[in-house]
Amino acid sequence: MSNEIRVAVIGAGMAGKAHAAAFRSASTLYSPVLPPIRLVSIGDMNPEFGSLAARRFGYERTDSSWQAIAEADDIDVVSVVIANSLHRQAVEGLLAAGKHVLCEKPLSDTMEDARAMAELASKASGIARVGFTFRRTPGIAYIRDLIRTGVLGDVLHFSGRYWTDYGFDAAAPMSWRYKGGAGSGALADVGSHLAYVSEFLCGDITAVSGGRLSTVIKERPLPLGAVMGHDHTPVSDTFEPVENDDYAAFSAEFANGGSGGFEVSRVAAGHANSLIFEVFCANGSARFDQRRPAEIELFLNEGASAQNGYRQVILGPEHPYLAGGLPMDAPSVGFGQNEAFAYQARAFLEEVAGVSEAESLPRCATFEEGVRNMEVLAAVAASAQANGKLVTI
Repeated sequence: MSNEIRVAVIGAGMAGKAHAAAFRSASTLYSPVLPPIRLVSIGDMNPEFGSLAARRFGYERTDSSWQAIAEADDIDVVSVVIANSLHRQAVEGLLAAGKHVLCEKPLSDTMEDARAMAELASKASGIARVGFTFRRTPGIAYIRDLIRTGVLGDVLHFSGRYWTDYGFDAAAPMSWRYKGGAGSGALADVGSHLAYVSEFLCGDITAVSGGRLSTVIKERPLPLGAVMGHDHTPVSDTFEPVENDDYAAFSAEFANGGSGGFEVSRVAAGHANSLIFEVFCANGSARFDQRRPAEIELFLNEGASAQNGYRQVILGPEHPYLAGGLPMDAPSVGFGQNEAFAYQARAFLEEVAGVSEAESLPRCATFEEGVRNMEVLAAVAASAQANGKLVTI
């Protein structure tokens, strides 16, 4: 690698733009310990999407394939933000070319591919990590600290939901998101985040039961043009069947003896992006709502019951990531989901640059953690296919 870190992003859709913007701002966060960051390319099969994103975020060029980025000798770091079914081919090619790879979650669309990717990553010269962005959310990281330091104490019960509504309109165009096997729909898309957050806070899930997968919109119209992210575009009068789940639910058992309830949806009208959970512990509870990401609610079992209850905690410089992590990191300035992508990019670049783990942000998730996440989702799908049977992990 040269004395600068040269970056590319494969995928110019909704999440791809988040990665592109994150690399642009990563070097402006915290103390200036990174070498110069050079924004080289945004790759996309759609030249228009790629060109627009490259101009918007200040990348030097656009490439039309991951192969071109793998072959380029002026690129060191690549984010892979494309359809899950394409992850393995692209990631393997990039790692074989010696690139450092940050792959969006879930790691792939099949366990076979995910395990093969993890095996290759363990032998690759480049660093390979998975983008579980919510581990960078200050409120979630703070709740984890409260659990681990004993302030909240042992976890007894986790209750979480991730409701989205990008698919509630039956006229929304067919895309890769509606294709794939059991569990590759809402469960993989947003359930992967929820399952990961639960283990981030509560420890390993050892079994799931009560799995349920439901497809409520059975077919969707084909788009007349390219589809970016969750956009609605003009559609034809030709329909194709939806192959995966609009809704999923399950219960879980944690290794520490706690239990959990989970619900995810892409057809929850009115909930564009509602990751909400409560974690109930021996000494109290905490609640997080992604729609209010600059705060948490905290209940500690202290004092007279007549005066006790949940209280609002506004996040600020004393909480994870925020001190030095925002241009203006004064109390009550706020935090949003886009900043989590920037913290993630910063952590990845620090690892690539050789900044010691003691002096760096916590590392991004490994491919092994990506496989672990998919094992949980696969167990949910297996439980659903067996009418809710208990499935151990």
